[in-house]
Amino acid sequence: MISTASTDSAEGTAAEPPSTLDRWVAALAMAAQVDQRPDRVFGDVVAELASIHGDAPAVLSDRESYTFRQLADGSARYARWALAQGIRPGERVALLMPNRPEYLAAWIGISRVGGVVALLNTHLTGAALAHSVAAAAPAHAIVAAELLPSWQGAASLLPAGLAPVVWLHGDADAALPRLDLDLLGRSGEPLSEVERGGVTTADPALLIYTSGTTGLPKAARVSHHRVMMWSHWFAGMMMTTPLDRMYDCLPLYHSVGGIVATGSVLVNGGSVVIAERFSVTRFWDEIQRWDCTLFQYIGELCRYLVKAPPSGHEGDHRLRMVCGNGLRVDVWEPFKSRFAIPQILEFYAATEGNFSLYNVEGKPGAIGRIPSFMAARFPAAIVKHDPSTGLPLRDETGFCLRCARDEPGEAIGRISADEVARAGRFEGYTNVEDTDRKVLRDVFKPGDAWFRTGDLMRMDRQGFFTFVDRLGDTFRWKGENVATTEVAAAIASCPGIVDAVVFGVAVPHHDGRAGMAALVVTPDFESADLRQHLGTLLPAYARPLFLRLCARFEMTETFKQKTVALATAGFDPALVQDPLLFDDMAQGAYVPLDVPLQARIARGELRL
Repeated sequence: MISTASTDSAEGTAAEPPSTLDRWVAALAMAAQVDQRPDRVFGDVVAELASIHGDAPAVLSDRESYTFRQLADGSARYARWALAQGIRPGERVALLMPNRPEYLAAWIGISRVGGVVALLNTHLTGAALAHSVAAAAPAHAIVAAELLPSWQGAASLLPAGLAPVVWLHGDADAALPRLDLDLLGRSGEPLSEVERGGVTTADPALLIYTSGTTGLPKAARVSHHRVMMWSHWFAGMMMTTPLDRMYDCLPLYHSVGGIVATGSVLVNGGSVVIAERFSVTRFWDEIQRWDCTLFQYIGELCRYLVKAPPSGHEGDHRLRMVCGNGLRVDVWEPFKSRFAIPQILEFYAATEGNFSLYNVEGKPGAIGRIPSFMAARFPAAIVKHDPSTGLPLRDETGFCLRCARDEPGEAIGRISADEVARAGRFEGYTNVEDTDRKVLRDVFKPGDAWFRTGDLMRMDRQGFFTFVDRLGDTFRWKGENVATTEVAAAIASCPGIVDAVVFGVAVPHHDGRAGMAALVVTPDFESADLRQHLGTLLPAYARPLFLRLCARFEMTETFKQKTVALATAGFDPALVQDPLLFDDMAQGAYVPLDVPLQARIARGELRL
């Protein structure tokens, strides 16, 4: 174990904070290091850091902590384990382990010698976990002892012929080989060139799964180049130093929690605190106890903190910046002002995506802007979308139509055909059909190809992008397109609302889908107040006709609500145990929705 002595941030003590241009220049300089050395992968960087920073703290947690030397030692042991198992370049190893520093040592070491590590979601069980394992088709699986029951429950559901060798990490009294004991007998000395092999940034490193909010997760291919670019680019954007300490309570099996939050600090000699999970009640105590200068967020975490009662340590911190995505405009200013956050770096990116956006200026609600000098590096566009087909609209010549300023449409990124320009590549998924569905061809000229984000955005006259909605979430009612995200934000701004999910539901005898909102509310919530509130913020067609009052929502591991089950149940009292309300236009109020009223709606007897 290592010391967790207090640190001071160089930026935090500077007279003038870095400018927007300073951050872009720093990011470009860090990215240049990646492109100049294609033979250097993240495991090599860790080995170099060990020789520079030695016994300085690298990865901290209540469970275990590593110095830079210990992280390099641990990853070398995993690399030699992989070589001893005969794991060939490109062969896959599944990793099922909770958040802990050991997690980083595992994938860093195995990928450094050519193995591809599939980062399994620790919250999945049964068929969903079996699906993820099957998508990777691993030869070996590393399973933490506490997650062995989850693995065993999924193993019987794997396809015939898929039987990875299971290595147990920890004692679970099972007749399985113990990887943690095996590693003790292996050398942690730096790898030789022969052991390291010829792995380059062009080779695959990881499989990272989509969150699965609307279906089963897809396994996205992640090359060493992407790992290196994510870690170095964000290191430049945040201008990290050896004096920085990042608080990371996001899942390590996702790209943001596992690579951006960790790598961006480590590559410049700073340290990262790994929390097993996010806790509203413990958050500020943890930030203060670990003396963190940075925090990697998901927007929902910030909203939870704003909604929480005052905490003794919420103003007693040295955070100089928070970095993340999904921070809604209605949460931005309350979060920043209440907790005295000096700077928010909001960004937009997807694990499998080929372009990113960065709100370096800190404009509330924006997800980024592409400066003119970066337009060639981030070729993005917003095209008109046809909600009836789910595809972009095309003109009479067959090409897609660009949106005007402030007009919502699907964001797309041009896929580079240049093998040298890897930043613009789309590496796809393990499933070919999933990959093909994300590629849009012949967009603005014959033969070009663009990556479909599946996200509706708009760009204002200053060039700032704002997120509107996911394509599958937007619905059409009364001849108008309704963005669920915008409706949910309007609902969330009403007193008495704890959380809101908005979706469209089919109504017999009516075209399109009507709006429905599932709500978690406080005891003093009044539906009349919500109805009046929405009347001042939303047009009539966007106001939800149906309300469902829930005790809580089922969430993904990245704090996104799972909407499929809610939308499937709809407003049928026979399927929903929670209280349901209907916006009765005749009475001008939300009224209880029971079976007789639902039957009248189904017969088309009421004005909607």
